[in-house]
Amino acid sequence: MKSKNRILFFLGVLILLFSNYSYAQIQIQDLTCEHLTNPLAIDVLEPRLSWQLAGDERGIEQTAYQVVVASTREKLNHNEGDLWNSGKVESDQSINVVYDGVELKSKMDCFWKVKVWTNKGESTWSESANWSIGLLFYNEWWGRWIGFDRPFPWDDNSFHSRLSARYLRKEFEVKKPIKQAKVYLMGLGLYELYFNGQKIGDQVLAPVPTDYDENVKYNVFDVTDQLKSGDNAVGIILGNGRYYTMRQHYKPYKIKNFGFPKLMFHMEIEYEDGTKAYVLSNNSWKGTADGPILSNNEYDGEEYDARKEMPGWNKVGFDDKDWLEPEYVQVPNGTFEAQMTPNMKVMESIKPVSVTMIGEDRYILDLGQNIAGWMKMTVQGDAGDTVQLRFAEVLQDNGELFTANLRDAKATDIYILKGGEKETWEPRFVYHGFQFVEITGYPGVPTVDDFVGQVVYDEMETTGTFETSNPIINQVFKNSYWGIRGNYKGMPVDCPQRNERQPWLGDRSTGCYGESFIFGNEMLYSKWLDDIGYSQKENGAISDVVPNFWRYYSDNMTWPGTYLMVADMLHRQYADVRPIKEHYQSIKKWMDYMKDRYMNEDYIVTQDRYGDWCVPPVTIEAGRGKSADKKHPRELISTAYYYYYLGLMEKFALLSGKGSDVAEFRDLAQHIKEGFNRKFYLTEKAGYGENILTDNLLALQMGLVPEENHEAVFSTIVDIILNRNNGHLSTGLIGTQWLMRALTENGRADIAYQLATNTTYPSWGYMIENGATAIWELWNGNTAAPHMNSYNHVMMLGDLIIWDYEHLAGIKSSTENSGFKEIVMKPEFVEGLNFVNASYQSVYGEISSEWQKDRSTIEWKLTVPANTKAKVYIPAKSATDITESGVELFQANGVNYLYQEGARALLEVGSGEYYFQFKR
Repeated sequence: MKSKNRILFFLGVLILLFSNYSYAQIQIQDLTCEHLTNPLAIDVLEPRLSWQLAGDERGIEQTAYQVVVASTREKLNHNEGDLWNSGKVESDQSINVVYDGVELKSKMDCFWKVKVWTNKGESTWSESANWSIGLLFYNEWWGRWIGFDRPFPWDDNSFHSRLSARYLRKEFEVKKPIKQAKVYLMGLGLYELYFNGQKIGDQVLAPVPTDYDENVKYNVFDVTDQLKSGDNAVGIILGNGRYYTMRQHYKPYKIKNFGFPKLMFHMEIEYEDGTKAYVLSNNSWKGTADGPILSNNEYDGEEYDARKEMPGWNKVGFDDKDWLEPEYVQVPNGTFEAQMTPNMKVMESIKPVSVTMIGEDRYILDLGQNIAGWMKMTVQGDAGDTVQLRFAEVLQDNGELFTANLRDAKATDIYILKGGEKETWEPRFVYHGFQFVEITGYPGVPTVDDFVGQVVYDEMETTGTFETSNPIINQVFKNSYWGIRGNYKGMPVDCPQRNERQPWLGDRSTGCYGESFIFGNEMLYSKWLDDIGYSQKENGAISDVVPNFWRYYSDNMTWPGTYLMVADMLHRQYADVRPIKEHYQSIKKWMDYMKDRYMNEDYIVTQDRYGDWCVPPVTIEAGRGKSADKKHPRELISTAYYYYYLGLMEKFALLSGKGSDVAEFRDLAQHIKEGFNRKFYLTEKAGYGENILTDNLLALQMGLVPEENHEAVFSTIVDIILNRNNGHLSTGLIGTQWLMRALTENGRADIAYQLATNTTYPSWGYMIENGATAIWELWNGNTAAPHMNSYNHVMMLGDLIIWDYEHLAGIKSSTENSGFKEIVMKPEFVEGLNFVNASYQSVYGEISSEWQKDRSTIEWKLTVPANTKAKVYIPAKSATDITESGVELFQANGVNYLYQEGARALLEVGSGEYYFQFKR
């Protein structure tokens, strides 16, 4: 009997050890709600929950999950899911699991955790995460909109509008021990929030910009730790942003202006005894516009007079008897919504590389990199000394700033010293696009140690790394990285330096896709998709600029059609189907609008506005001094795009449960394809339209070429590049979006590689050879007329970044299982490259691909995240030519050989790290 008990005891120990081993193997990480980490305010009542799995074993697959959501952290710790307990759900779904519990209401706090079961064992419970619901209804905002709906005598609202910042303050008493205090804040156009002299949060240029006639975002802060027993003070500075627009009384038919800065403030203090107190914006506050920020204008810069600082203005006891009672002001027209995207912040600080004297009391600072942001300056001098910082992207041949491309943007910051000790200053409510700064009036001799470049863009993760053996490709990628993040400003803008900075849709139709490999841009583009929807008119028209600070309704296909392209990217890269479902009817309305207005009886769409925007001049000299602002509308472009969009609409209909629409889309697409070929196909030339590169690329990539003509049309494309263009591209914004994939998918990755590595005009490498540290707006940016000549744009990237990741590195999501649930790893081992090393943080975890080759062998190391699989394509005649981690393929753990596909062996692998070797 004792022997039997001893055996049972040891069996129990073994079971316990094995159980703990299983637990140790599977970890849960990166819990998100609506793809945000512990958001303080969402207004989604069925939020989506996601998590990642990790473990050391290969082939980890989730088989079930359990989510518990509780109203307090204490209940969650005791596994009391009073809001939702999903129970054990047999499913491999680990992203976008929809909350299905108690109805959520305003201001609810929700705490949650998850555990999973896998084919490799069971996890322990994850660490807890949380989300909160914002204020869902307007009547829950108990404050009033306050501000000053007028200029002050020192303001100037003429062409270069100068409007001083508004300062608002309020003292209040905390009478009991606090359990929690939250602030709900709308500060338009921009705000900074302080409690008891301390700035709250590290955000800058908040909130994100919107069309305030349609939509106003609010931010939420937990300020429990910033409040103290007894008297407290809140202070808020309001800047102009896009609300009080940068150009007043200028083209009012085109440029929107929303009014003067204003504030809505709602703070709820919950005491430990369960009672509550509120601090609300009303006329009990005090305000002034006579502070140190004399002007803040995104185009022209910020002017700051430190002599006018008001020490202690945001602390208790400040004498505000000379301050004014704020006015009750007009409520914005737009609906109020929780901001579901992170704000901007200073994401990096960089030191200048040089400061050079160019004249008496004038210096040129070189940051070494074209950035979007501002300079932080340290200075010491006398009261009234005035330092002027003037910004530019490039220099003239004589060493002076080149500012002609800024148009009428002054791009100048002015700081007036208070005198005495060292002073450190940086602007609050403007940003600049620049590499060079002219410094004037600096007391003493400025050095690189006195300045710091502050890089500002939306707070988001850098999700991709990419490096090759070719320095040109690497530098273009680096320039792309700087250009993309420089133009993320709560919306994707075209450029950060001149008097434009507008969110043009056409620049990002394919760009958003490539950008998603480098940055976690899902929430930015989800917000932008909503902005596009808000821009839609009753008749279905969509603006070319969204938010439509500029009213441009030109009814072309390629710019508003970005509506579909962004929705498709969010599904393709992030497996996010909700935007498609939410916008389906609006997208269809636009498609119907364009068809009814502009499709003729031959099924040709007759309306295009921009053509292949900014095609390169034939030679660099042919474009010298010429304006690129020329439009060449093309019916071929508009018709090809309408056909392509119908394919997306078919996909969207199926995803949205609108399958009855599919037949309509397919039937119309067939008619368009027939009409397109009747009108545009050139039989003798085996090309389309004007038989130029873009025309043939669109026909081929959008599926308009009949199968029997496919090879001939592609041969024409190859001939145009190699012979007519002498090995160069000739595409503008539209054609470049399809160029690299068309060549590679049709078997000529070698030509794509040639285009990617060219250093002669026109090419990305030519920009580098001529000093670019970002991406130019124009292929001939160094010779074109300056008024449209940005040195930090992204529109000419086309599909280059997509090509880098999907075709050079071989990191691509399958179309059948989007969001990288199934990964297609099919790199092009092109001649001329010796190695590629890339990684991408997908919603499931890190995917990496690192290959290198010598004269005879290719070695390829790849990583697949847990709960996913990958299709791996290896150029080998048979599986016997491949080894994995030093063993024959059929003996390798977790590797499944499927079949030969042409000259490649197709394998399937689960999660884990793999090391393949095969002969060239």
